[in-house]
Amino acid sequence: MATVHLPASLVRLFPGAAQRVELSAESVREVVKQLDQRWPGMWERVCDAGPEIRRHLNVFVDGERAGLDTPVGAASEVRIMTAVSGG
Repeated sequence: MATVHLPASLVRLFPGAAQRVELSAESVREVVKQLDQRWPGMWERVCDAGPEIRRHLNVFVDGERAGLDTPVGAASEVRIMTAVSGG
């Protein structure tokens, strides 16, 4: 099962959500769908209407930046992170 790491800022919005979740999924899209099944509303927080990953979030699979169609392996590490910006 893939290990999914969620940022604290996202976990706070969903009572009972954990920062670390184990899921069996073949793509980032499936990861987000499964998160939404556990915690309804998660899809809208992670994805826009495109659907694409929201611009203020970054998703990494095994250390590489990922999109919704990026494959996820059984032993993958998926990290959903808030984007850091500044000026």
